[in-house]
Amino acid sequence: MTLLKSIVVCLVLANVGYFLWTRGIATAPEAPAQAKPPATLKLASESPEVARSAAVDAIASDGAATVGSIAAGSGGTEAPRADAGVGSGVGLLTNVKRCISVGPFRDVSEAARAATTLRGGGYDPRQRVADGDVWAGVWVYVQLPTSRASSEQILAKLKAGGIDDALEMPGPNEGSVISLGLYSEPKRAQARVAQVQALGFNPGLTDRKRIGNVYWIDIDLKPTDSLLNPADLQGETGRIVRLEVKGCPAAGASP
Repeated sequence: MTLLKSIVVCLVLANVGYFLWTRGIATAPEAPAQAKPPATLKLASESPEVARSAAVDAIASDGAATVGSIAAGSGGTEAPRADAGVGSGVGLLTNVKRCISVGPFRDVSEAARAATTLRGGGYDPRQRVADGDVWAGVWVYVQLPTSRASSEQILAKLKAGGIDDALEMPGPNEGSVISLGLYSEPKRAQARVAQVQALGFNPGLTDRKRIGNVYWIDIDLKPTDSLLNPADLQGETGRIVRLEVKGCPAAGASP
């Protein structure tokens, strides 16, 4: 009887142990995994290095950024010093320049007089030689009719009126003309026009050009300088000088 009770007790204990083992009570609980902080997005512009590079690029492109904007974009980093070298915001701001070219001048003497005037105004002009259209003067002429006899009559009338240098030649447009002279001084051209009008003709005027060396003056303007007025460089030679102002040619490019 005692043996039977022992067997029964063993079976009960075995069932209890199996029940506990299947429920996980018999095994030690694992340590809970440490919770990770949630991932957050970060813009590329929030990086101090990227923001600082973007600010400097903005200054190099148009010179409109300020030193304060660089400091703000770099996350509160120290603003560049006024004596910073190339690559700093202040250095780029102070080095922004505009290069303009004034010309074309027909000869060295005209370019030299203009350069002297510019130096007197505080500029540092640089003379440059280039190929281009050289203004030769104002051409005075009379348009010929289609009749050959009429052209001979015009030449005879002009000669009788004291104009001995009149010549027949191709005109600026289709057809022939009677050339009455090429003048570089406006007073002489107007005098010839008045002389021909007194003979009953209506002369035409046009500019004549030729290909040759011309002279340009390059000037670096400060950000606060205004553009030049070409009329201030005409001089007092009495000649008609048609000047223009344009941007300087790029390095290695033809003007």
